[in-house]
Amino acid sequence: MQKLTKRVVDATEPGVATVIVWDAEVRGFGVRVTPAGAKSYILNYHAGRGRNAPLRRITIGKHGSPWTPETARREALRLRGEIAAGGNPAETRNVAARMMTVAALCDLYLAEGAGHKKPATLKADRGRIRNHILPLLGSRRIDQIARVDVERLVRDVTAGKTAAPAPKHPGRGRVAQGGSGTAGQALAVLGAVLAFAVGRGLRDDNPVRGVRKPPIRKMERFLSEAEIARLGEALDAETAASGDPYPAAAVKLLLFTGCRRSEVVGLRWEWVDFERAMIFLPDSKTGAKPVYLNAPALDVLAALPRQDGNPHVICGHRDGGAYVGMDKVWRRVRAAAGLPALRLHDLRHSFASLGAAGGGSLLVLGKLLGHRNASTTERYAHLSADPMRQAAEAIGQRIKAALGREAGAEVVALPAKRAAG
Repeated sequence: MQKLTKRVVDATEPGVATVIVWDAEVRGFGVRVTPAGAKSYILNYHAGRGRNAPLRRITIGKHGSPWTPETARREALRLRGEIAAGGNPAETRNVAARMMTVAALCDLYLAEGAGHKKPATLKADRGRIRNHILPLLGSRRIDQIARVDVERLVRDVTAGKTAAPAPKHPGRGRVAQGGSGTAGQALAVLGAVLAFAVGRGLRDDNPVRGVRKPPIRKMERFLSEAEIARLGEALDAETAASGDPYPAAAVKLLLFTGCRRSEVVGLRWEWVDFERAMIFLPDSKTGAKPVYLNAPALDVLAALPRQDGNPHVICGHRDGGAYVGMDKVWRRVRAAAGLPALRLHDLRHSFASLGAAGGGSLLVLGKLLGHRNASTTERYAHLSADPMRQAAEAIGQRIKAALGREAGAEVVALPAKRAAG
């Protein structure tokens, strides 16, 4: 037996059965490691006095922020003080769990269980909780949530029963009005919230497990070459009218690189390497990411003026800041180009579609787009088959012509292979 430290906990490997390593300083305090590798801090104690007092176990929390060996040990000491005073922490927690509502659990999750998420993801999660989970389940106690309730939530969100009203300013963060995609996203967030509850010992199971996500119909828009030409004319007209080169440059970079909007708008000059024709993003949706620059993208970057004291490539009107008015400019540009429903993210799809249709490898395309999983790139597989269809068609036409050749027509023999030696 030894004192639990982060090194000891990290070095404890899962076994065939659950492994428990006990702490040498606090009696009954230890870390539990399941065969799946999940690590949680626990405290064993006797509820009551005497040799026949029943043994109880309370889960302090899952290893990781905020629970480290040090914070969990302090909590174990606090619980032992409560036990010495005649308390029963496990029973108290069970009562609290039965009384906690889904709304209260969501607040706790956002405050303590979602610190690892990126700001944009956390913002989206808050919206899904506010607009879908709370209207349907917010007032329910967490111990009352069963699989049938989760399945009902999926059906109701798909039908749009919990969709929030449109904002006062159209185009600024409009909430999805239901649908299978929205239902799948709400289900994923609810699953994370209830998994957090399991990790905190507030529930024994996660009723989201086993519930199938509804099929999602991807809303993808690919620009044709004619539409790209119209977009280019609208961008040039916008720049000429405003005298501001940065918004049009941002749109062109989105189209030339396939980057996400946040990656271009937040781009800094220090990340751009003209000699190697690359951008090195220190962070993105999928982590650090290299972006390979083609000649047109390099031309756009080289033509942009730099502002003293501003590290951003797409400079804003405030000193040192990035550009913040893309939505307003984009609405004008797409209207002028006759593309009123086009989203900025559709430029990324257009980059990918042109690459796939040109016969590019899906593996290479996934690397260019920064996809973490190959399955994400598979949506463009039907486009990458076009060159093969063209080749098959050409071969078929030649064979058809040969089959239909009139009798007696000249036949050109293929050259025979030269004999070896």
